[in-house]
Amino acid sequence: MALRSQKELWNSFKSMATGQFQAISGLQTAVAAEVPDAPQRSVPTDRLAGLRENWRHDIVSGFILFLIALPLSLGIAMASGMPPMSGIIAACIGGIVVSQISGSYVTINGPAAGLIVVILDGVQALGGGAQGYHNTLTAIVVAGLLLFVLGLFKAGELGKFFPSSVVHGMLASIGLIIILKQLPIMLGVVPPAKEPLALLAKLPFIIMSANPYVALIGVIGLLILIVHTRIKMPMIRRIPAPILVVLSACWLSSIFKFTEAHDYTFMGQVFSILPKKLLVQIPTDCSSYLSFPDLTAFSMPRFFPVVLTIALVQGIETVLSCSAVDKLDPFKRKADLSRDLSAVGLGSAISGAIGGLPLITEIVRSTANIANGARTRYSNFFHGLFILVFVLTSASMLNRIPLAALAALLVFTGYRLAAPRVFKETHEIGWEQTVLFVGTIVVTLATDLLIGVFTGVALKLFLHIIRGVKPIELFKSRVQIEKTGDKQVAVRIVGPAIFSNYMSIKKQLDSIEPGQKVTFELDRMSFVDHTVMEHFHDFQKDYKCTRGTVTFAGLELHKSTSQHSQSSRKLEKVS
Repeated sequence: MALRSQKELWNSFKSMATGQFQAISGLQTAVAAEVPDAPQRSVPTDRLAGLRENWRHDIVSGFILFLIALPLSLGIAMASGMPPMSGIIAACIGGIVVSQISGSYVTINGPAAGLIVVILDGVQALGGGAQGYHNTLTAIVVAGLLLFVLGLFKAGELGKFFPSSVVHGMLASIGLIIILKQLPIMLGVVPPAKEPLALLAKLPFIIMSANPYVALIGVIGLLILIVHTRIKMPMIRRIPAPILVVLSACWLSSIFKFTEAHDYTFMGQVFSILPKKLLVQIPTDCSSYLSFPDLTAFSMPRFFPVVLTIALVQGIETVLSCSAVDKLDPFKRKADLSRDLSAVGLGSAISGAIGGLPLITEIVRSTANIANGARTRYSNFFHGLFILVFVLTSASMLNRIPLAALAALLVFTGYRLAAPRVFKETHEIGWEQTVLFVGTIVVTLATDLLIGVFTGVALKLFLHIIRGVKPIELFKSRVQIEKTGDKQVAVRIVGPAIFSNYMSIKKQLDSIEPGQKVTFELDRMSFVDHTVMEHFHDFQKDYKCTRGTVTFAGLELHKSTSQHSQSSRKLEKVS
């Protein structure tokens, strides 16, 4: 009788999803690699006027994002060592609350894979188990308030000045740790170790000990995610890959009777099926959804390092994601990064105060949001609202989802963060970028994320010093801006232009009026690193939107570390 009831729940969920896909298929834009450019379209109105004008586009995108975010939020929460509802709470707060106070327009806020490692380490460092969870909620609230205050002091731009290769190394190390920690769950194996390097050493044991039924669900889910990215058929591309993974996993788990505890034999070996360990466990009583911080965490020695790590990763990822989404927005709108930082911080504080994960601006979901036709902040709002309504009305359906399917989603996400092409692209920029990238990864895997990031920054400063940058020049630049004619501006830089002194350069660049012919005179610039070259190219691209032009004079006097257009350069001779 119970099995029949489960089948009925499952069939109703499948019917609902299928019906909604059919209803929106005529309105939806397929998620594609390239977001359509629409410079001729008028910029959508913001706030309630924008809702009245664009709700049809935003509600469609919001529903699709709900289908993508729901399983990911569950998986991220459980991978972080927290209850599944903590991910749901964060997604709801990110959509319903943060969307209304953020400084961006089409970004999606919620829990993200980039924070898994940070939160999991925080739970373990602050006591482990239920106590560690409540103590980490306190850290999430404090980290959120810290970001809120930093945003009020216009610190949003600071996150862009971390060395690019160090940030990429941080994300790649997060991806590797996610893969190592989620692979045992995807294969139905109890993790034989906690530390990443220890798990790496145990990898052969993990593979050989795989539970066949569980591993089949996980591997099929992974294959669906891989194949889905290569399918060209628009009708298939319209269906979010995470939903296909969940649907196939639920179907297979019903065949393998995951809702019943039992043993089975495969190739002479006995394996166990234990529902409480293999399926999502969400309480059906709404009153038990919320949890609260434990303020005694303030007295723990590891508390403030955990707070700092959460705030650091949140801040960097949010600022970088918002900047990336600005480049994809077909209406060419620019986010207020500091306001967005404050909004994410406040949302995280609210989320942590009621039992949820911290939030960031999530780049993959934001890209999908744009590609699905979103026009205003209300697509983010609708995505959070759909999640809230579904959980309040149909939470029992979530308890049919195998953990192996969610682990497959995260393994795939981890791979995208640490894909071989990331190593290749970094190496193409220059040898020193490879040193920073690999150094950050190695130290992070051997210690923790905070130490890894600051080691990467320190290593970058050390490389600058041995390449001729004086210690006094590390944080101070010499730049002069002069109007040389009608709508003509010269930007002269003397000495090094590196990530740690770029803030003073940027302040000068921000003072340039729009629509000018700007020339960077770089014949006396002794050295420029990859991070600043990247910012120069971004400035050139953004300034074109003001109907101005930017040209570089004197770069031919510099020797580049590679053929890459944004590689580091050192002055060889003075004109």
